[in-house]
Amino acid sequence: MACVLFLVAAAGIAIYLANVAKDLPDYAVLNSYAPPVTTRVHAGNGALMAEYAKEKRLFLPIQAIPDRVKAAFLSAEDKNFYNHPGVDLTGLGRAILVNLQNFGSGRRPVGASTITQQVAKNFLLSSDQTIDRKIKEAILSFRIEQAYSKDKILELYLNEIFFGLNSYGIAGAALTYFNKSVTELTVAEAAYLASLPKGPANYHPFRHPEAALERRNWVIDRMVENGYVSQSDGAEAKKQPLGVTARSTGPSLFASDYFAEAVRRQLIDQYGEKVLYEGGLSVRTSLDPQMQLAARKALQDGLVTYDERRGFHGPLKQIDASGDWGKALADIPALSDVPEWRLAVVLAASDSNVDIGLQPAKDGSGKVATDRQRGTIDAKSMQWAYRSADGSRKTAKSPAGVLSPGDVVYVEKLGDESSTSYRLRQPPKVQGGLVAMDPKTGRVLAMVGGFSYSQSEFNRATQAMRQPGSSFKPFVYAAAMDNGYTPASVIMDAPIEIVSGGQVWKPENYGGEVGGPSTLRSGIEHSRNLMTVRLANDLGMNIVAEYAERFGIYDHMLPVLSMSLGAGDTTVLRMVSAYSVIANGGKQIKPTLIDRIQDRYGKTIFKHEERLCEGCNAGDWQNQEEPNVVDNRETVLDPMTAYQITSMMQGVIQRGTAAGKIDLGGRDVAGKTGTTNDEKDAWFVGFTPDLVAGLYMGFDTPAPLGRGGTGGGLSAPIFNEFMQAAVKDMPESKFVIPQGMNLIPIDRKTGMAAVDGDPNTIIEAFKPGTGPADSFSVIGMDSTMAPEEILKTSPQANQAVQTGTPGLF
Repeated sequence: MACVLFLVAAAGIAIYLANVAKDLPDYAVLNSYAPPVTTRVHAGNGALMAEYAKEKRLFLPIQAIPDRVKAAFLSAEDKNFYNHPGVDLTGLGRAILVNLQNFGSGRRPVGASTITQQVAKNFLLSSDQTIDRKIKEAILSFRIEQAYSKDKILELYLNEIFFGLNSYGIAGAALTYFNKSVTELTVAEAAYLASLPKGPANYHPFRHPEAALERRNWVIDRMVENGYVSQSDGAEAKKQPLGVTARSTGPSLFASDYFAEAVRRQLIDQYGEKVLYEGGLSVRTSLDPQMQLAARKALQDGLVTYDERRGFHGPLKQIDASGDWGKALADIPALSDVPEWRLAVVLAASDSNVDIGLQPAKDGSGKVATDRQRGTIDAKSMQWAYRSADGSRKTAKSPAGVLSPGDVVYVEKLGDESSTSYRLRQPPKVQGGLVAMDPKTGRVLAMVGGFSYSQSEFNRATQAMRQPGSSFKPFVYAAAMDNGYTPASVIMDAPIEIVSGGQVWKPENYGGEVGGPSTLRSGIEHSRNLMTVRLANDLGMNIVAEYAERFGIYDHMLPVLSMSLGAGDTTVLRMVSAYSVIANGGKQIKPTLIDRIQDRYGKTIFKHEERLCEGCNAGDWQNQEEPNVVDNRETVLDPMTAYQITSMMQGVIQRGTAAGKIDLGGRDVAGKTGTTNDEKDAWFVGFTPDLVAGLYMGFDTPAPLGRGGTGGGLSAPIFNEFMQAAVKDMPESKFVIPQGMNLIPIDRKTGMAAVDGDPNTIIEAFKPGTGPADSFSVIGMDSTMAPEEILKTSPQANQAVQTGTPGLF
């Protein structure tokens, strides 16, 4: 009967196991394991800029994981891993005894899962606490052990497990908890990470530090017991604090927020969200970190300077400052990407100064620090705040008239670290965007999309559609000089009326003055609207529209005359790209934020550089000629025209609307101001031979910037501050004069050949076959002014008549 019962039981077990095993998943999928891996974005110098992942994981082959790290996990999870066949029968028996002893106590059953079983569960099964699942787990474990090596199984385990804080895999956990690579982990740190898979929430370093320390020390004891660590090293490791320094979830590279977000959007457009957050891409961007810092500072300085001229907006908030103000102040979010500024609460205000309490820090668990730092704001450093919010009048005579106890404001430290003196600050309401680009390649080297990403994530460098105003004029003039005009061509600068569809349009120059007949150079240097409209009318707006689209300023430009004055909407990035074509001599470029993208295996799947270089990868040197990079980009502007426009825009800085605003220490620099109707946007775009930069300033809801709100008054100084910092370490270079171009002295007023001793002489660039006019002729004159009126408004025209110069009319 015993034999019969045994056979029946055995048959029953066999049937049960066969039934359980028939639906087991295919463990062969482990061979093609490709877990969700973090995408990492790097700056041009390799510095980590941002990470994107649903599960923060970096895959590491087993060979790259140090022995002490493996030892920590084996000691914590499965000390017999390299000896058992997938299931540890000794450990299983011990667990059964413990569970029998705890039966009825309400305690959670003790498991005896090996690392192989955990791999089977995590990869192939659910986490259900059932007998069926445990049986399936055991069967799969035996099969996995037969199919894969122990090292492969351990590799799968260490790269898959969850460690808490949204980190997966040992490499991701090392970075998340200690901001270290796996190879840098100490014994104590490795032991703490090994303690987490059992229950990350139970051993949270900030919420449950005592439990975390106890569990870590238990793992260290097991490492000593198993012979992986000496007794003395173990004792030393247990003396160490947890030392967790959780990484910030924000950008790793300071001031790169707007750039990183623009890259993220591009990656989603190009590859989709799944690849971005799970594909493990390695992205090398074009960002120059030092140039980015210079761009951020220049734009912020310009925005703050303008904003403070318009007075104080008022405190951010009011809190009770009579008791312990620290917690209430700590709960107010600050601008995390403007670390120079701190939130403070006004404790007292007098006629001479303001006493403030500074926002205390919070630790990883959200607890507010107990120390309360204080400081003072001197009356002299906040005089700008005495004015009303529109800057029109003074509304206070002392700090007490501006601030009251309980007011929450921003402050910035004055002096060194030991100083307790602060300056009152406020986030500006005016905004702007700035882009810097390499004109030869289109690589975007710096991008700032506003005062602060924490304040507003809207990227005004790439997303804000604004009217470029007069900064568009160089492209009208470029189209003209590509079609027979010269910089010395003379156009009437006088009132004009355009009638279309029964509507009358009367454009005006900024300031309302007119200059009579003037050369194209004078028109662009002094940004004459009337001359530009006449030029566009004479040239034909279809040609202007074609050039604007060719340069990438607009996709489809309406061929109406008002567009010649920059009335269409475009972005800073597009304008800087268009100016780069002029700066590089007429070659089309594709602006790019990304140099190269590699997949998780290191294969390059995208490369911005499309130029060819035959012979660049020669195996050895055999006295061959140096290889040349073949520039196969389309030429969209005559190089001679590009130089003529460049020369004219140098005049903008030397004599025109930006005169006295730009000083790069004698370097060649060209640029153009832009001011839109009612001074709602102020632009400046300019370049040296090796760097193009452009920006605008304006309110997000367009509104007048007020008196002096011009491109020359507001934006040119920002451009100057940025460029001074950006080019200081660059080798100095000059604008290249194309071969065959003729440099001829002319009279800057008449555009005709200069006579010896003429004080108005200027050297002008002419294409072969062109030159200064033999007679004083004026484009667009007859439709606006009678000859006698011209003589009244134009001294040069009057002089031409008096000297008998033919061809005046």
